[in-house]
Amino acid sequence: MSLSLLANIDVDDLERAEAFYVAALGLRVGRRFGGDVVELLGATSPIYLLRKAAGSAAGEAIAQTRDYRRHWTGVHLDFVVPDLTLALRRAQEAGAVLEGEPRTAAWGRIATLADPFGHGFCLLQFLGRGYDEIAH
Repeated sequence: MSLSLLANIDVDDLERAEAFYVAALGLRVGRRFGGDVVELLGATSPIYLLRKAAGSAAGEAIAQTRDYRRHWTGVHLDFVVPDLTLALRRAQEAGAVLEGEPRTAAWGRIATLADPFGHGFCLLQFLGRGYDEIAH
């Protein structure tokens, strides 16, 4: 069995988020679903930007509300890029915040960033055999 993966990103300003992700990562708009959802294409899985107001309930059984200041979560998106230096420049020019100097590992280079909505993401450039450099 093969599963499809869809990535959803909650944002409070759909137009600003669309502009950011198109400029920062070179994604393109696919479909629009009413005025509250935009599909972005160009990654291996589609990404859906979902307009959700700041302060709105995160879910029926969750006491938290949406907050678009920088926040941490154990789930984030990694975007594999051919040239980390160029991709990092593009992302920062679009409004991403670099959260530490890029690092180099046996498998490649990584930069950690935050989008304008407080969501963390990484840019990865594989070197050599990528993760196979460290796989056992």
